[in-house]
Formats: sequence, C-alpha cells, structure tokens
Amino acid sequence: MAQGKQTPRQKMINLMYLVFIAMLAMTIDQEIIRSYQDTNLSLESTRNLTESNNGIFEQTLEAKAKNSPENFELPKQNYQNLRAKADDLVGYLERMKRDLKKDADFNSSPTVGVDENFAALNNTEPATQYFFKDGSENTPSKKAIDLQNKINDFRAFVNQTFGKNEDMKSIVQRANKQMVTVAPKNSNNKNWIQYKFYNQPLIAALSNMEVIQSSVRGIQGDALSLMLQEKVDADIKFTSYEAIVSAPTQVVQGETAVAKVSIANTSNNVPGLQMPGLTVTNGQGITNLNTGSLGQKVFAGNITFQDKNGNPITLPYSQNYNVVSGVNPLIAQAGALLSADKMNVLYRGLANPITGSILGADTSGLSLSAPGASVTGGKGKWMVTPSTGNTVNLTISGKDSKGKTITQSFPFRIKNVPPPVGQIQGSSVVSMPASAIANQRVNAAMPDFDFPVSFTVNSFKFKAPGKAAMSISGSSMSGVASLTKNLRAGDVVYVFDIEATATGLGSQRLKNIPPIIINVQ
Repeated sequence: MAQGKQTPRQKMINLMYLVFIAMLAMTIDQEIIRSYQDTNLSLESTRNLTESNNGIFEQTLEAKAKNSPENFELPKQNYQNLRAKADDLVGYLERMKRDLKKDADFNSSPTVGVDENFAALNNTEPATQYFFKDGSENTPSKKAIDLQNKINDFRAFVNQTFGKNEDMKSIVQRANKQMVTVAPKNSNNKNWIQYKFYNQPLIAALSNMEVIQSSVRGIQGDALSLMLQEKVDADIKFTSYEAIVSAPTQVVQGETAVAKVSIANTSNNVPGLQMPGLTVTNGQGITNLNTGSLGQKVFAGNITFQDKNGNPITLPYSQNYNVVSGVNPLIAQAGALLSADKMNVLYRGLANPITGSILGADTSGLSLSAPGASVTGGKGKWMVTPSTGNTVNLTISGKDSKGKTITQSFPFRIKNVPPPVGQIQGSSVVSMPASAIANQRVNAAMPDFDFPVSFTVNSFKFKAPGKAAMSISGSSMSGVASLTKNLRAGDVVYVFDIEATATGLGSQRLKNIPPIIINVQ
C-alpha cells in the first residue's frame, strides 16, 4: 500500500483490492463444490435404492400378515405407523429442499452441470433466510422449529413403539443416535439449527437434510427387516412334510460316497427326531453309501419326529444309485464348461484368472484362445489379459475320451478397472475434531474390487476455509497442522488432487482420485 497522504483514487483502489482479497478467501473452490454435489447425489441415490428395497419387503410383510395374522398383524400395524412418520419427515425435508433451490435460483435440469449452478450452490443467503427469521442467528423460523419437532417426534415414536422389544433394540439405538436435534459439545454454544444451517452454503444445507432423509429411510428399512426376521420361526407351519435325500446317483466302486437325509426345512431342535442307521447332526442324518460291489443300489429308510401336539410322524425316503468301476472310461458329454474366477467379466489390462473344462476330456490337452487378448497358462487354468474393445470371445478346445475334438466359444464383457477413491480412516467423508486432522494419513483404495491392489499416496492438496490450498508430499497430514489451528466446528475442509501409484494394476494409468471431505466437529 502507498504510504503518506493518499489520493481519493488511491484509497478506492486499495479498498477494491481488499474486497477482492476477501472474496477470494470466502469463495469455495469450484472443483470442491462439484465433489460436494457428487457426494450429495450419491446419498440421494442410496436413499432411493433403500426406498425401493423397502417397497419389496413391505409386500412380504403384507403377505405374511395375511397368511399368519396371529404372528404378523401387530408388526404390520407398527410398521405402517413407522412408515407414515418416515414419509411425513422425508416429504417435509424434500419440500424444504425444493424451496431452498428455488430461492437460490438453482437449475434442477439434469442437463445443467455444477458450473452453471456454482453461484447457487455456493450461496449462503437462502439457508440463512429460510431457517432464521429475518436472517437473525438467534431467531429460528417456524419451518426450522417444525423440522426440529418432526425429528424429535420420529425419535420418540421409535422409542415408544419398539423400546420394550429386545429384538428391536438396535433400531432404538440407531434412532437415538442419528435422529437428534442437539448440537455437539464443541459447537461453540450454537444450538442444532444454528450449527446445521446458519450461514451455510446451499450445497451444505442440502447435504445436511439429505443425511437426515437417508437416516430415516435406513431406520425404516432396518425395522422392516427385523420385523420379518423376528417372526420367521413362528411362521413355520408343518402342514405337509417331505424327506430330502442328498446323495450321488453314480459312484465309483470302493470309493467313499456320502448321503444326507433331512426334512424339507432342516432344524436342530425337531422334537423326537430319529433316523435309524444314520448319524444325526443339526437335523440331518448322514451315512456312507454301500459301494463295495457293482450295480444298482437303493438307499432307503424312515424319518420319525413329533408334531407340535406330540404326535409321531414317519416319513419314508428312498434314492437309487449306481456303483461303477473306477477304471471304466467317463462317457463324454457334448458341451464345454467355462467360468470366470472374477465376476464373469474381464478387466482391461489385468491378468484375469480363467478356469475351463470339457466334460470327459483330459485337462492337460485343453487349449484356450482369445482374439485381441493375451493368454497364458494351461491344463484348465489360464490368465487372460484383454486390451481394447468391449467384448472378447474365449474359445476352449480339447478332445474327449473317444478322441473327438470339442470346441466352444464363450463371450465375455471387458470392463475398465474401477477408479480408486481417496480415504481417511476408511471413508471418503469423515468427521473429526480439528486437532485430530494433522494426525491422519491419506489413503487410496478400490472398495469391493476383487483383485489384490495396493496404493501409495505420493502427494495431495489440502484446502481449509479462508486459506489458500497447500500442497503436501507423501501421505501424512502432519504438514497441514498450521491450517487447522483456527478451524471451528461446522467448517468443512478438503483433501484433493490426490496423486498415487498402484501395485497390482500393471501399467494402467490411474484415473483422477475424488476429493476427501472432512467435517470439523
């Protein structure tokens, strides 16, 4: 800045410069907004899937209540009341989200991206005006109070309805943990509404409401699952019976062959269960078949048990099997078998393990070809590495016991290796005190990927509110300690531009790793 007496023009330039610096400090990086929006959309997608699954299980509960009203009518009524409470709260939040988007001029068209909606998503005014009367931090609006009351009402209903049911204990605990309207102890004396919505960007307010909606649907779904599970034993009615025999139909002379016999629904506490000549374990009778001589054999006997009134019930069982010589040639069957050891797809650029066989053929003479992919191995075990294209045909060839050549092709899909995700403590969105941030390490992972892959994080960037992003080498976050000293509860920081190298992916180039979001408690 200029020293001494300044002209009005110079004063105006200095003021504009200060305003510009303040605006830069307050503006959240556009890439971070995009990542936050992606996370919000992911939460919404998960909630929609939960709602769909709930609808499927609701039909099961309805059917059970109709067939067994003495066991399922009360659970059905309790669930219907729970669903009504959940629908009311989720619907109220959905209307709030629509109002906030409208106030912020957010364009909800699926063709409009984050770039066009950046100003709306970064705007703190809509949430502040919507949840606080005249924007005053100490005066919550009626809608904010109504939301708080609906959350408390939902939690109270769960406690009142299921609190005395030991089988529903986990549902009550989840509701008491997630459906609360009390701010954390380190919230700088803010109440829940202030902590969640005051001076928050639109994207943060939408995410806070989406978390509540997802929690409600999760509690509803878990309660439904437990209601079905709770009465499953009571729903079993023995009105008809059948003996089940599990035994091979053709065995080799002199070799051990095992047979199992059970009631159609196995149980380890069937009253009076007896299976003469068999060893009974967990409701199943087990014995070795007679394989001492060649020819057709019969495995037969009776099962005896008692019904609920103590009356004996006897069920006969019988199964034929054939004992053949071990030196007889295996009769070749037309057709071949091929299976992918990993998910019935092949991953581009990776050596995918493939197991194949042809019925009646010696595995040592099998061959496998895959145009457009490299194949190594043999004797029914190969490694196939595809490169380009979306599909590849794997052709297995061999000769059966009579010398006839059998060839068959199998189409396989080719998929790209899934992108890695950034993680801290095993999650991409974490909550922790500011003092704990510098003690963390940044990791990369491919969740639910079956291949052995490991990552080494080489560098990343760290962004705290009001401060420039800092570049850090390695995976330790100890270097960001200076940026975390003045963080407050409710602040959001980001770890992005994560650079990592992978072991187990060959020469493939890693895709961009999404940012990690840290909610300061």
